[in-house]
This record gives sequence, C-alpha cells and structure tokens, in this order.
Amino acid sequence: MTDPGVVVRDRRGQVSGVARRIPATLVFIGVLLVLGLVSEALWRPLADGPWREWVAYGVPAFEQGRFWTPITGTFFFSQPWFYALIPVGFAGFAYLEFRRGTRVVLTYFWIGQLVAIVVAALFFWLFAMTGWPWAQMQAGALDAGPGSGLMACMVAAIALVPTPWRVRGLFILLAGLLVATLFGGRLADAEHLLAAVAVLVVDRPLRLRKATIREKRLIAFVGILALGAITVLVALVPTNGPFGKTQPLSGSIGDVLFDVVVILLIANGLRRARRLAWLVAILLGLVNLLAAAIVLLLVGAGEQDDVTLVLGGDPSTEIATAILWLLMIAYLIVYRGAFRWRRTAKLGASPRPDADEVRQQLQAHGGGTLSWMTTWDGMRYARTPTGIVAYQVHAGVAVALADPIGPEDGRAQAAADFATMAEEAGLVPCFFSSQESTRAAVPDSWRNLIVADDTIVDLPGLEFVGKRWNSARTAMNRATREEMTFRMSRLVDESWGIKAQLRGISEMWVGDKSLPEMGFTLGTLDQALDPEVRVALAISPNGDVDGFLSWLPVYGADGVVRGWTLDLMRRRDGGFPPVMEYLLGSSALHFRDEGAQFMSLSGAPLAHEYPPDAGPIAVLSDKLAEGLEPVYGFQSLHRFKEKFHPRYETLYLLFRDESDLTRIAAALTRAFLPGATVRQFAGAGLELVRGKS
Repeated sequence: MTDPGVVVRDRRGQVSGVARRIPATLVFIGVLLVLGLVSEALWRPLADGPWREWVAYGVPAFEQGRFWTPITGTFFFSQPWFYALIPVGFAGFAYLEFRRGTRVVLTYFWIGQLVAIVVAALFFWLFAMTGWPWAQMQAGALDAGPGSGLMACMVAAIALVPTPWRVRGLFILLAGLLVATLFGGRLADAEHLLAAVAVLVVDRPLRLRKATIREKRLIAFVGILALGAITVLVALVPTNGPFGKTQPLSGSIGDVLFDVVVILLIANGLRRARRLAWLVAILLGLVNLLAAAIVLLLVGAGEQDDVTLVLGGDPSTEIATAILWLLMIAYLIVYRGAFRWRRTAKLGASPRPDADEVRQQLQAHGGGTLSWMTTWDGMRYARTPTGIVAYQVHAGVAVALADPIGPEDGRAQAAADFATMAEEAGLVPCFFSSQESTRAAVPDSWRNLIVADDTIVDLPGLEFVGKRWNSARTAMNRATREEMTFRMSRLVDESWGIKAQLRGISEMWVGDKSLPEMGFTLGTLDQALDPEVRVALAISPNGDVDGFLSWLPVYGADGVVRGWTLDLMRRRDGGFPPVMEYLLGSSALHFRDEGAQFMSLSGAPLAHEYPPDAGPIAVLSDKLAEGLEPVYGFQSLHRFKEKFHPRYETLYLLFRDESDLTRIAAALTRAFLPGATVRQFAGAGLELVRGKS
C-alpha cells in the first residue's frame, strides 16, 4: 500500500516544479491582485475611482499626452468581475511560459498588448474624422487591462497544440473574436482581434492550404453552423457593432427562419463533402450578400427610414452578417476541391478488384496473420497504384481491415493512398487490426489504439516437454487413453454427416449468446468451406465430433504457406473436457511436421499488457474487458491461449484523431454485428448487468 505521506510529498514536488517554470505568470497575477486591492478596482469599476484618467488607455489618453497608459493600464481591470476570469485569461500565458520559457511569453505579451492598443487607437482616430458613428464612439472610449497581450499569448499557445486541434482551436478563437467585434463593437473587442491577427500574421500558424481535406470540410461545417447561431443570436439580443445598434426581434423573423432551416439542411452535407450542399451554401450566401448590397444602396441614397420599415428593424445586422457570409463564400470557393463527392463514387482505381484477385495477390506476395480474412464476403476493395486495401463502410466510416495487400515495398504507399481516397469521398478512414508497418505509413498526426495482441506460437523445434507444457501434454495423453482421434482436413472434403455435426455445434454455441455470431474478423462455417481453409477435428470413439478448429492460411512472399491463423473454436457440450488443448496441441505438431513456421492463435482483444504509466487508455481497456467478459469472455480466452506460451505482436486501430472515435465505434459495432437487433443489444446489456452483480 502506498504511503499517504509519500503521495503528498510527490504532489507537492510536482506543484513546486510547475511553479518554478511559470514565474512570470505568478508574478503578473500577484501584481494585478495587489493593484486591484490598492485601487479598489477589485470591488468597484475603475471608471468610478480616481485612477481611471491616469491608467486607462485609448484615443483620449494619447490626445492628452498620457503616453504611459499602455503600460500602466495593463495592470488594472476596468470591471471587478474581470478579476474572476484571471484563471481562464492566464491559461494561455501560463501554458506558453511552461512550454517556451519566460522570455518568449513576455515578448508575445508585450508586443501583442502594445501593437493592439496603438493600432486600435490610430484606426479609430482616423476613421472618426469620416463621421463613422462607431469609430467616433470608440475614439472617445477608454480601456484598461491585459486582455490584448493575453489574447496574443493564447494564439501562440494554441499554435503549440498538435494538428488538427491547432487549426480547430485557432479557427474557433478567431471566429469568436470577429463576431464579438462585429456585433459587440467595444474598444476591447477590436483590440483583442488586432492582437490575435498580429500573431497570426507574424507566426502564420493557421495555414489552411496545408490542412487536410477533412479539416477544410470541418471548418466549413462549423462555420456554417456558427452563421446560423449568429443569425438567431442577433435576432434575440441587442447589438452595437460597427454598422449600428439593433434591438431584440427588430428584424425579419421570416428571413432568420429561412436561413436557419437551410443551414440545418446543408451543414452535415458540407461535412460529408456533398457537392449539392456546397452549391446551396454558395447560393444562400449570395442571397444574403445581395440583400445587404440593396440595403447599402438604399441607405446611401438616404432611404434608411424606408429600409428600416421594410426590414422591421435596423439594417446594421444585415450588413454585419453579410461580411461573415462574404468570408464563408470566399472560403468555399478557394477550397472547392474539398467538396467533390459524388454518390456513385467508389474508392480506388479501375478495374475493381475482387476476392479472387485478392487471393492471387496474397499467394504471390504474402500477407499478415489476418490477411486471409480480407477474402471473405462483405469486403470491398480499393485499388491503389501500389496495392489493394480491403475495407467495409459503416456509419460513414471506411474501415480497412489489417494491412494493404500486394508487394511489400508498396504497402505503405497503398495505406496513405487509401486514407486520401476515403477522405476525398467524404468518408472517415481508419485501419483496424493493422501491424506496425501500417502504423508507420499513416500520417504522423494520426492516433493509434492497441486493440489486440496477436498470439504467435513458433513451430520449428516445438516439443511439449517440461513443466511449462504440462497442460497441453496432459490433454494429449488423456486423449490417447480415451481413444480420441485427431484429423486435419478440409471441411469442403468432409461428409455430410461431419458437416451437420459441426453446424449443430456452432448453432448451439451461438444460441448461448445474447448477441449473434460476430463477423468481420471472426469467421463462420461458411468461411470454413473455403478449400484453402483447414479444419482440425477431435472425434470420439463413437464417431461424434467433440470439437473443431478452423485455420486460415498465411502465405509468404514465395507463394508458400508459412503459417496458419486460428479462426473458429467450437466444442460439443458434454464432450471430451480438454478438447481445445488437445486440438491446439495436435494442430501445432501437425503444422510443425508440414514445415510451417508459426501458428497464430488470433488476436486477444482488450488483453494487452500495458506499462504501469500507460494512463487512461490502459484503464479504459481494462474496464471494457471487465464489462464484456460476461458476454464474450475475452480475458478467459486470453488466459487459455497463454497455456501455449505465445509471443505477442501488437495490432492497432489507426485513426485521424479523437473526434472520429464515436463514429468508428459505431462502424465497428455494425461490422462485427451486422445482423444484431435492438432487442439483442438490450439482452446483451442485461447479461452485462448480471455479470457484474
């Protein structure tokens, strides 16, 4: 048991270590709180005290010669409630200092703060002379606080986040600042936007041209939904932006409803790369731009009262929203290549591969322990210039099984090409039960989860001698005493009676489960009828089949079978008790004598041995294994396979990022249980509950 005192000391050490790496953050917060206490800004607005004229910055301060205010104003907040936001406001500051050091964070902060204050003041001073009401109002306003510098640090901190979250975070932040400026219109809003833009221009972390097709579609999806939300928001709350003030429900409710309904209809189509959705979005944006252009012409002609009467409110929101639509249209046109999906499109080049060609490729170039499963019914095939990828499509996800098929030196490129093809078709690409070679082939930004450990038994020199083989040896000796017979055969060559017995055993096994027989990487007797598949039979003295196994071939690059993969494991109730140990041991010796190099006992799902510091993934895997044990017994199966002392090769789920996992989980559920009904899922849930009680 861990000593609580040791845990407390460790935590104190961790906190102390973090504090030593963010001194500027701690000093800055301390200064803000002390000055807030001294100036009474902690409990009353800065404008109500005597300090405002000497510390607040803005055009009036510069006109009166108070050029020190950009520095002094940084250490005061204009409103007391801003002090409550210090933890949020300094999050980016602290993260940037922790990652890149004190000197870097102070550089970003002060450049962002000073550039935003000075440029904003210059902008409003110049445009106030034109008579622009918004510019005149902000030219007379004063502001205080470190917000612009903190915003610059936030942008720089998000730029350190790995892709694709970097692009998403920057896009959301920039969109929020733009909306705040257009519809809030405060001096501080404009300053924050300028600080963020300054960092984006200098560092250029938001490089959309280098973003993936998927990211470009996701930005369009989020952007169009944001436009819908903004349309509703500005109709319900007052605004005071660059184009004037509005009151709640002052505009045309019909126009708002029309825009929102169309946006809801096309948003998911943009995410799925539907060309029609892209076209409708362009047309909707053009309609909004046309309406705003007409409003501007009428206002310019001095007909604002008539425009207000027609619109039922102030035309300012029409103009502000049009600016957002203009940006959306420009984005959709620039990145139009990301929205070329056609309903008839199929992945890969022609001619389309079929299962027979996949077999020929496996026999000519070899494959992995799961490769023969790609020849089963239900698989689709994508031809790439360097290979073939077998996959299924469920819930908008293209789930590639195992590794690409074809010449070994072209498999990595085939994996990369398949991912691109799937994205261009509007599908979510992923690879299931892939080996390390495919993991190395996908983009560096992809994530991976360990889904199983392939259990490999090396056959050359295998002998069941010594204490470690006691279980297998005991089963085989007992089988000899009880006159059991082992036969390695092909199911297609067996008699009708043997086939009927095997089908009866399988149906009885499936009948004991709440869910139907699984598919995808788990075969059935239909797959065992393949002439290339071997079946191992344990036959009792009276001729009954007490158990059987099916074995899938694993070809080498020389066209010779170099190993076998276990698929079906079935036993008769009330038959020979250690029939599985007997069948596996006898199969191993049989394949060894034939010259095979190994036999795979297949993957052990959710049974990977994680290191102690593996973190949440290991915890999640253990919880899933524990929860599914009453239904499928993965852990029991893993412990059984350990009797044959296999070595382990990791199998991965490869995917783009965590936001895909929900859809991938739904796709894998349908792949493994394509015929499962809601009632069967409910029955499995009850079985899980009973297993935990």
